[in-house]
Order: sequence, then structure tokens, then C-alpha cells
Amino acid sequence: MRPPRDLQIVGTFLAITWEDGVESVLSGEYLREHSPSAENMGEVDILGQRWGGDGPRRFPGVAVVGLERLGNYAVTLEFDDGHRTGIYSWHYLRGLADRFTR
Repeated sequence: MRPPRDLQIVGTFLAITWEDGVESVLSGEYLREHSPSAENMGEVDILGQRWGGDGPRRFPGVAVVGLERLGNYAVTLEFDDGHRTGIYSWHYLRGLADRFTR
């Protein structure tokens, strides 16, 4: 998937303009809740056992405060609660955006 045309923090939200012209605005709370990090989602070992990912599921009032593009494939987001380890691929982020707007 191609990277977005534009990606910026607006207040507590992440605003995205996708290559196809679609615009998405996602709240920090929603993005933090769906962080693809091992801390949030857990990790599966070679035996299929899930470890971690049992932390809080709701993050009221959490804002996006920073972002860093990772080449042409993803972005990491920094939240005001200190979380910054999730790697949001463009494909994953677009899926979140499509689900959020429904």
C-alpha cells in the first residue's frame, strides 16, 4: 500500500489524507486502544501461547503528541500517556480508519 499524501497531528487527533484522496481523522483514544504493540496486543510464542496484552483497553483523554514515519511502510505514534511502541503499517492504519468512519 502506498503511503498517505499527508499525515499530521491536529489537536488530539491524527489527520490523514490517503493517496486516493480519502481523508480520515482518528482520535488519540481510538488509536491508542488499537495500538498494534506487543504491550497492547500481546505476543504469541513459537508454541502458540499468548504473552502480555492484558493491560487497559480504554484510554480516555489520551492524545497523539508525536509521529515518526518508518520508510514508506508505516508510522509510529507517540501518545501523551508515554506509549510509543506500536508500528502502524499503512494497511493497518487504513483499516482502522475505514472501521472508525462506519
